[in-house]
Amino acid sequence: MTATTTLVKTNLPAEPNAFVGRERDVGDLGRLLESMRAVTLCGAGGIGKTRLALHVAQTMLDTGPDGVWFVELADVRPDGTPEPVARRVATVLDVAEEDGRPLTETLAYALRAPAALIVLDNCEHLIEECAKLTGMLLARCPRLRVLATSREPLRMAGENVWRVPPLEPDEARRLFIDRAKATRPGFDGADAVHEVTRALDGMPLALELAAARVRVLSVDQIARRLTDRFRLLSAGDRTAPARQRTLRAAIDWSHELLDDPERILLRRLSVFSGWTLEQAEHVCADAALPADDVLDLLTALVDKSLVAVTGELAGEVRFRQLDSIREYAAERLADAGEEEAFRGRHRDAVLDAAVRHGRIAVARDDAAWAERVALFNWYDVELGNVRSALTWSLDRGDVREGLRICTALRTYWIVRGRVTEWADWTDRFLAAAPSPGPDVLGPALVARAQLALGGRDFAQAARYADEGLASCRRSGDDFMTASALIAGAECLVRAGRLADAAERLDEADTIAAAPRQEWNRAYAAAVRGYLLIRGSRLREAREHLDAAASVMRGIGQLWGASHAMIGLGRLAELRGDHVSARGHYAEVLPILAEIGARPEMARALAGLGRVALERDDLRTARESLSRSLTLSRSSGIRLDMSRALDAFADLVAREGDGRGAVMLAGAASALHEATGRAPGSGARRERTLEPIRRKLGDPLVAQFWGEGRAMPPDDAIAYALHDPGTTQVP
Repeated sequence: MTATTTLVKTNLPAEPNAFVGRERDVGDLGRLLESMRAVTLCGAGGIGKTRLALHVAQTMLDTGPDGVWFVELADVRPDGTPEPVARRVATVLDVAEEDGRPLTETLAYALRAPAALIVLDNCEHLIEECAKLTGMLLARCPRLRVLATSREPLRMAGENVWRVPPLEPDEARRLFIDRAKATRPGFDGADAVHEVTRALDGMPLALELAAARVRVLSVDQIARRLTDRFRLLSAGDRTAPARQRTLRAAIDWSHELLDDPERILLRRLSVFSGWTLEQAEHVCADAALPADDVLDLLTALVDKSLVAVTGELAGEVRFRQLDSIREYAAERLADAGEEEAFRGRHRDAVLDAAVRHGRIAVARDDAAWAERVALFNWYDVELGNVRSALTWSLDRGDVREGLRICTALRTYWIVRGRVTEWADWTDRFLAAAPSPGPDVLGPALVARAQLALGGRDFAQAARYADEGLASCRRSGDDFMTASALIAGAECLVRAGRLADAAERLDEADTIAAAPRQEWNRAYAAAVRGYLLIRGSRLREAREHLDAAASVMRGIGQLWGASHAMIGLGRLAELRGDHVSARGHYAEVLPILAEIGARPEMARALAGLGRVALERDDLRTARESLSRSLTLSRSSGIRLDMSRALDAFADLVAREGDGRGAVMLAGAASALHEATGRAPGSGARRERTLEPIRRKLGDPLVAQFWGEGRAMPPDDAIAYALHDPGTTQVP
């Protein structure tokens, strides 16, 4: 037809499956297109750009534009003929070329009047011509709008870029279940899809391909096989474009559009779980990829949706690859023969940072408290890189390097209550061969003792402290020798061997008198304070705890100061000074919250709960003890959970629930013994149970006690946390 002929209304293809997810985006994009004339949906291959564009276009058609046309460009290739994109657009609109007139002029004339929407799908391989054609048509056709999909922006005047993110967890779940039910009617694996949707990063194409496998696999089998996702996700719809039939094909399409330096950086970035520009420059650059080029190349990969910006931390932008892209890039890294070199460089970078940050954590290097807080936040996002470095070291038998990372970062894991995982990492390296030598082994054993202390396993801590002490003495490491002595002394205090503990603290004090030993000096003073409390020498205990807090403040280590202040709170409780106790516990909470120190927060809150109980303030007691128990459960420290349940027994007794009080006391007793400690009556527990015995009699109390001891810990915790105004049967 000629340009003067009335245009067809639409050629939008029918969608074979229901549109699931992004419903809010559809409405927002429709409103954006009402006010902006050029919008580009950008995102990685398989992220759902085309499906979203089609759905938006359908809603636009329903609201009354003069025409909506879908122009598929994936199979258009620059073949030497002029204006291949314009030619495809003209074909879709059924606009014929006119002799002696450029096709773009003919298109502009045909589109000069209609309030029309053109969807240009898959522009990335024809980006320059798409940008030029779109810019010209928008300038000449005042009522025209263009919605483009591309893996990178068109970068033209007036363009609004809409980054298409992965599906939210709930959307991903709904999409998987919808497609699974279409594949296998009666599908009933809805409860097990979380691991699949998480592993696939909410990527719609990957989710649809995975859902297609429910014909022959359970959801659990699919999740297990995602370690080889490119083989698993290779059974797509035969009617789909070739690039959308397998996950590998979708990413291949993007990879082929990169130039050589972009491909080099893409594959080398796969060693990271997340990174900053500085990290990428440090690890990925070499003679083939100069560090000065990394910024521009990284920007290009972000533009092409192969790298995502995840936010900003401490003034630095952070990046990541979707897991599927990262695995693809890792395969390319191995194929290029670069895996050994660049995973090693990544591990070494993690190790260098860990050693530097570990020295800051224990004040061997100067830093303000704000800097230490920033490092705790840093390791929240660096966790994946640390795990990757440890895995690489373990797989290669690099025991020295792995143990040095574990040792350097011990403080961060102890403070956050993550001792179980990091004790396991340390144990795996300690059990591996070859031996790392006493200069690494001694500090690692002491670090392992400190992790055990963090988990309140004092018997295990004592063993590691003794082994580490001997090794540190042999290697001449004074700092870690003092640390070993103090850790051992803390274990001896818990065991009631106060004279032996004092002897170790005396030796530690002598070593810690040297410069740069303030951390150990304060740590020893705090342990001595607890020792003196156990010996009922409360005035001297206060002097040492005050000194410990003062030294820790002086070196900008407020977590260490808080540890001592919690001791001061406990001391005030013992003296019956509830006002001072409450003040100490309340003072440390904001400090501990800054670094997410769950174990210490739980102990401070437990102290506030006990003080509130002594004042018969049951509402405050329940609030504080509930927060304490929740934190203790999240960090998995059973001794803290046991003590919190004992405090709850007192609380629910005061609330009038005698049976619940006895059961919680029984549950606390069983949990205490499960940690390997001998049963203890405890003055608080006996004070709680005695009135109940007098009221209910020994037989009933024995029955309830047995029921409590048989309760699983989670059930006991749930009972403690339930609203006392409701009825709950354990």
